[in-house]
Amino acid sequence: MEKLNFKKTYTLENEVVQLRPLLPSDVEELMVFAMNEPTLWDYSLTPANGRDNMTQYIIAAINDKELGKSYPFIVFDKRQNKYAGSTRFYDYSTVHNTTQLGYTWYGQEFQGTGLNKNCKYLLLEFAFEKLGLDRVEFRADNDNTRSIAAMKSIGCTFEGVLRSNCASVSGRRNSIVLSILKNEWFDSIKAKLKQQCLEENERYLNT
Repeated sequence: MEKLNFKKTYTLENEVVQLRPLLPSDVEELMVFAMNEPTLWDYSLTPANGRDNMTQYIIAAINDKELGKSYPFIVFDKRQNKYAGSTRFYDYSTVHNTTQLGYTWYGQEFQGTGLNKNCKYLLLEFAFEKLGLDRVEFRADNDNTRSIAAMKSIGCTFEGVLRSNCASVSGRRNSIVLSILKNEWFDSIKAKLKQQCLEENERYLNT
């Protein structure tokens, strides 16, 4: 097992999706989502709507990577041959052998296509099998029902709600906390999520 190396280039991919490190030049690849999909940022703590916000969003993500605070990826949908969004590891701890997985968003045309499950499979496989982590945590706005349903669908366990735990654009936010543990990944979640990916990939190809 290895520790997460913030200076190393990790590329995670399968036949559906590729995740590679986010670069400053990716602002142009992701700008379409900043300019044309305002509702995409309704629950974001750091909205990337508009050119300036998207530019700052990417700069901040890359700065955090240089500081060893997060490892952001850009998501490329191989089926559509288009960039689809972004996700990242953050709050990585070698002391506790844990990380959080979040800051995940995809353009509307990629939602409900199986892309998210393929991304999560690759990220969780990397976290538990490459890094040997004991726990991966997920958080979201407690009002973001779509995101919560997506996390539960991949096997996350609900742990509780942190009341008014952080500031948001619209005021204080209540954050739901979910997680997957290493033994859960190997015991059942990995196989179930892999099967879900296969089923959703087939459904996508038949639509």
